This record gives sequence, structure tokens and C-alpha cells, in this order.
Amino acid sequence: MKNIFLVLLLLTSSLSCYSQKKDISTARGYIKSGKNLHKAEELMWQLLDDSLNRGNKKIWLTLYESIYKQYEIENEKLYLNQKYDTVALFMQTKKMFSVLESLDSVDALPGGDGKVALSFRKKHAETLNQFRPNLYSGGIYFIRQQQYDVAFQFFNEYINCATKPLFALYHYLNNDKMISKAAYWAVYCGYKLNDPKATLRHSYLALKDSSNYCLMLQYLSETYLIENDSNRYYNTISEGFKKYPTFPYFFPRLIDYYSKRNLFDKALEVCDQALTTDSLNINFLFAKSTILLNTSRYDKCLEVCDRLIALNDSFPDAYLNAGLAYYNQAVEIDKNFSIARKQHAKIIQFYKCALSYFEKYKILAPDQKKKWALPLYTIYLNLNMGKEFDAINQILREMKN
Repeated sequence: MKNIFLVLLLLTSSLSCYSQKKDISTARGYIKSGKNLHKAEELMWQLLDDSLNRGNKKIWLTLYESIYKQYEIENEKLYLNQKYDTVALFMQTKKMFSVLESLDSVDALPGGDGKVALSFRKKHAETLNQFRPNLYSGGIYFIRQQQYDVAFQFFNEYINCATKPLFALYHYLNNDKMISKAAYWAVYCGYKLNDPKATLRHSYLALKDSSNYCLMLQYLSETYLIENDSNRYYNTISEGFKKYPTFPYFFPRLIDYYSKRNLFDKALEVCDQALTTDSLNINFLFAKSTILLNTSRYDKCLEVCDRLIALNDSFPDAYLNAGLAYYNQAVEIDKNFSIARKQHAKIIQFYKCALSYFEKYKILAPDQKKKWALPLYTIYLNLNMGKEFDAINQILREMKN
């Protein structure tokens, strides 16, 4: 019985070996003729589906040759200014890297004597080194097509060559000036994909690209925010603001970070630092006026608002903050009945001062009814402005409905 099983096993092995040789021969015939190249490739992938075949170097070589021949045909069309398949050209390049890297892993396995005898590394490294710029170009191409997942794969392959034994002699990390730019684009793709792992994978290398350092800090900030890593997020926006105070991303987020933690003095420090770089910046001044307003430093808030209006008399929120600076003071006094009776004149004066700012804000921002309607209602009521009060009362009723 055992002999029967042994015979069957040998027969099966023999048939498998025959089938394998036949498929390789068929594929090589396709490659030599330049026809049915996709079939040649498919035959080899089918053989490699069987894990027992993955140590067969002939299969990997035949697979590579089938892909290279497809690449060669498309590249010739490009050279002759004929219509060619751009996507196929790039994808074939990427497949060549994948196949020869896999073959190199097989080639690097020790033989029966326990020794490694590399047969292909030098030749294949030289070949792929010539094609490697195509990986970078392919990444750029797919970014333009907004296929960020595919683009990432190309940049990832380009960068990973630096750490693969196949390319050890090229010392890409030290010699390739484009590798940090490829890393930047890989980070960019990860950022666009909203994939923190992809964004961070090559961030160390990407930060070496000084031309894109500012944007790198932005992408990293967003990624740390997604990961709820508040320490890294804070450190990154802080660095970003220190290095690029006028860049629109870092300043508002650093202000928001401090404000949410009631660290208003820190937020004011940031405003003052920003204003040393651009004293006429509307956004810096507005942020400062808002912090001063929210911390009840009304006189200083009004100074900043009046400066804002002098710089740009069409900036609506400057009028809103100034109006609120007067309005809030009136409301705070009016809340305390015993004080309100003694300081009625002061209350009225605050409402009068607030009136002009709110009416100007209403003109500049007519759609912002939620911000100006109720304050104007209170002001008109306290100043006995019957006609205006009736009009604003009607607006509030319409808002409720």
C-alpha cells in the first residue's frame, strides 16, 4: 500500500514538473514573438500562486521578461511619438521592481552547502537603477490624476529601494537628492488619503526637504490631531508658528489651542509675537481684539478694534467686537439692580456707544442676524427708540418662526 502511495506521489510530482516546464516554455514563446505577452505574464503568476514554485528562479525571470517586453513596446511608441498607454508604462515599471526584488530574495537564499551565491543582483540592480526615476515620475503622474493611493505606492517603492539589499551599492539615502522630495510627496498622499500611518511612514525623510518644511508641519499637525496626540500636535503648531508666523495655518490653531484651555495670556503672547512680524495684519489684530473681549479687557479691546477699523473700515467683525465691548459693559452693570439705579447714565452711555458699531455691523453683515438682532433690540429698548425697536422686534419674531 505504501508503495502505491509513493508511486502516486512521484507521478503527481512528475506531472507537476512537466506542466511547469510546459508553461514556462509557452510563455517564453510568447515573449520571443512579442505577442500574447499578457498571457505569458498570467501563466507565470499562476505558477507562483503555488508556494512550492516561488523558489524557482526561471519562473521569476520569465515573469520579468514578459513584463519588460510589455514595457518596451509602450516605450517604443512613446519614442516614436505614437499613442501609448501612460498608465500601463508606469504600472509595468512598478511590477518590474516587485518581481526582481522578489527574485533577489530567492537568489539570496543559501544553497545546499549553506553558502549564498548571488547570480543576478549586480545586473538587476543596474537595470532597475535606470528605471527608478520612472517610479518618481509615476507618483507625480498619479497625484495629478488625484489617485493618491496609487501615487503613494510609487513613492513608497522609490524610497524603500534605499533599504533593500538589491540596491545596497547605490547608497540612495546619502546619494539620492530626490529621496526627501519623494518622501514629501508620500506624506502628501497619506495626508490626502486621511491615512495617518501612510502620512507618518516617511515623515522623517520628508522633513529633510527644506523647500516643503512648512507644509510638512501642517500635514503632521493634522495627522496628530486625527490621532488625538495633543502633545505632538501642540509641539508641531508651535514650531510652525515660530518658523512661519505669517503662514495662515499655524497662528489660528495655536490661538484656538490656548483659548480652549483658558490660557488667554498665552494666546495674547502669540498675538503680540505675530504682530511684531506684521503689525498691520487684520487677522492678528482681530484675534487679539477677540481675546481681549472674551477676557473682559474692554478698553484694550476697543483700542484694537478702532485700529482695525482705521486699517479697514469694511471689516465687519471689528465693528461687532467694538459694539460688544460697550454692550457687555452695559449689560454687566444692568444685571446688578442696586448698582444699575446709581449708574443708569453710564449704562445709557455704553448703549449709545455700542449703537453706532452694531448698526454699521448690521449694514456690513446683514445675514448675521443672530449676532446683531438681540443686542440691537436691547439697545433700542433702553434708548427708547420706538420705531427702530418695532422693526427689530419684527425681525426677532420672524427668526423664531
